Amino acid sequence: MYTPTYNAVDEHAIRELLSQNGAADLITATEEGLLATMLPFVYDADRHVLRGHLARLNEQWKRPVLGEALVIVRGPDAYISPSWYPSKATNSRTVPTWNYVTANVYGRLTLHEDPAWLEAHVRELTDGHESGRPNQWSVDDAPPKFIAGQLRAIIGLELEITRIDARFKLSQNKSELDRQGVVDGLRTEGDHPSAQAVEQAARS
Repeated sequence: MYTPTYNAVDEHAIRELLSQNGAADLITATEEGLLATMLPFVYDADRHVLRGHLARLNEQWKRPVLGEALVIVRGPDAYISPSWYPSKATNSRTVPTWNYVTANVYGRLTLHEDPAWLEAHVRELTDGHESGRPNQWSVDDAPPKFIAGQLRAIIGLELEITRIDARFKLSQNKSELDRQGVVDGLRTEGDHPSAQAVEQAARS
């Protein structure tokens, strides 16, 4: 990934992105070509792994992986209009761009079929996303036989992370005044996550 020095991020920011993310794209190279699936992941910071699952009917897990697997994790992204830059009043040499937060996570993929592993993973994934909701759903709210059947329909996977290429492109190359213009423009359009990301990048 092309990453200018002003878009580079530290390990803490990367781990925060992985911990807060909901779903990502799993991409594997196989003898039949590239395969990709979007799926939710859980990041285990202690073991530095990503855990997820695929439907058993999904052919991707059945195809041997050539080399490393890739998971593309994304944060907020947004179109940035030049009209948001106060400097445009005196300098018209500017063009639109796109702000984004992304990380290419590479690693070795391991599959899991053990029902206990799968249940623990599904509980962790569910509890994480249900946390803070007024009426939280639990795996225990469903009949055990039904859950057992659902678990038989999936295959677990774990990505042992070997390297990460990350880029947070958040108007870091702009002046403080223009960055504030970007924040104001994003907030006017209701994109508060992207606005907050620009503010956080300016403080780091």
